[in-house]
Amino acid sequence: MDEGVVMAGEGLVTVASSRPVGETVDRLVELAENAGLIVFTRIDHAANAVAAGLELRPMQLLVFGHGRGGTPLLADGPTSGLDLPLKALAWEDDQGAVHVTYNDAAWLAERHNLGDASAAALAALGKGLTTLVGKATE
Repeated sequence: MDEGVVMAGEGLVTVASSRPVGETVDRLVELAENAGLIVFTRIDHAANAVAAGLELRPMQLLVFGHGRGGTPLLADGPTSGLDLPLKALAWEDDQGAVHVTYNDAAWLAERHNLGDASAAALAALGKGLTTLVGKATE
């Protein structure tokens, strides 16, 4: 496993970011779009907390994907639709360090009992997420 990459809990991959939360997500958006992925939404959990009169450290969720990658998973295991499109959460910890967390592709396969029909798509998804998040956090 690469330095700076930590498995945190079952099925989660967490990578340290050298950028603030907003810049990390800006970079994720740019890289995802350049890779031909669709960015469906960006949710600023901290801004939503402020709007509710509460406080929350910086935290943003990016939802993205593409039918080429997700459809084989959905066809193989329809419950994978709970975890698709893909998500990446950029968040600041209580020490001020920023991280990006996303679902591990192998965990998705296990969770949704995916088989050979989606193996190639899962391999590409795993490699793509690792590359995308790695570039966004450097």
